Amino acid sequence: MNLTAYEVAAAGSVAGFVAVLVGGVIVTGALVWAVLLGIKVRKREPRRPRPDEQPRLPASGAVRETREQRAPREMSADDRLTPHDLRPSGGMPSGDQRRPRWNRGSSGSFGSGGPGSA
Repeated sequence: MNLTAYEVAAAGSVAGFVAVLVGGVIVTGALVWAVLLGIKVRKREPRRPRPDEQPRLPASGAVRETREQRAPREMSADDRLTPHDLRPSGGMPSGDQRRPRWNRGSSGSFGSGGPGSA
């Protein structure tokens, strides 16, 4: 064995160690910089509302979801709508507020409305 080979191997491992050390210092510096930047950005944001500034429920209680059946807006076959003629969708509240039910033999979520399997 040759002493020169050991010296070259030792020099290579020292260079690798120095490269890993320098890389670690760079990554650590970048993380510290990112945390300091985040702190600076957070200080510029408006403060959080205090508990007494939070919204409160109305005296009537929580607002609940309402369900209603809507009737489509009728239009003749001659009417041609352009984008600026469009009205809000949904139409008017229907006179019949009963929920539509599935009828046997009619199309459900699949198929063409055939008799299906009974």
